[in-house]
Amino acid sequence: MIPSNSRTAAGFWQLGAFVALVLLRSSAAASDFRFDRDTVGFANATVFEYREGHPSLRQREKGEPKRYTRRCFVLCRTTMQFQKFARFDPHAVPLDDRALAARIRNVTRRTAWGKPLPADQRVVFPGYANLRAMSKARREVVRANIGLGWPTYFRFGNFRMLFEHDSSYHKDTHTNLNAALARGKLFVGFLTTYPRLSINHAVLIYKRKPASQNSGIDRYLVYDPNHPESPRELTWSSRAGAFAYQKDWDFIGGFVRVYQIYGKWLQ
Repeated sequence: MIPSNSRTAAGFWQLGAFVALVLLRSSAAASDFRFDRDTVGFANATVFEYREGHPSLRQREKGEPKRYTRRCFVLCRTTMQFQKFARFDPHAVPLDDRALAARIRNVTRRTAWGKPLPADQRVVFPGYANLRAMSKARREVVRANIGLGWPTYFRFGNFRMLFEHDSSYHKDTHTNLNAALARGKLFVGFLTTYPRLSINHAVLIYKRKPASQNSGIDRYLVYDPNHPESPRELTWSSRAGAFAYQKDWDFIGGFVRVYQIYGKWLQ
């Protein structure tokens, strides 16, 4: 009986260690993304300016430099691609503009929903510690090589907002969001209030905050390309079965529809 019990105890110990290792790796993957390290250090600007949720065309002041606009989808996609396909070597010599541009395109022309590359197969960016540092120091090179904004208006997946409005769809989106974050993945969401035009915007959701007991509200940390200074917050109300987004100068806050993009082909 003693040998049998020993083998059983050893088996349970090994199983427990395996489960703990899996959970540890899962937790590490889910928390690996850092806002101050892994996001782009410059802002997207809105084409419209908003007053109490009503948009009007923003007037360009005389002598004002050309603004970097219509890139919220582009910046979210770029952030996801760099997280999956790039690595940084701060101790090496930085590349010149031409070589850096080629490496940036090597990353941003890959499918955003593809599997992350192993470290030894990733595109290396020497001279910088992370994406935020590089995008601040070499802003114009980064801007010129991550893609145009206007094609994102015609993405096939955008047309879901015309017909997928029912609450069951958004409950499924909430479930898929939680599942993606639990697997350590990033989730890019298209936020809209269509047919109203108070917001049509892309953000990258990277972390679920600890739930408050019996609150019925799930809170998520968001990288918003319009606000590179700090994370924003998206919430889900189980009672209302709906998402809401944080108020700021370009959105009145409150209810939004969320459609996942860049999670798979044609999404």
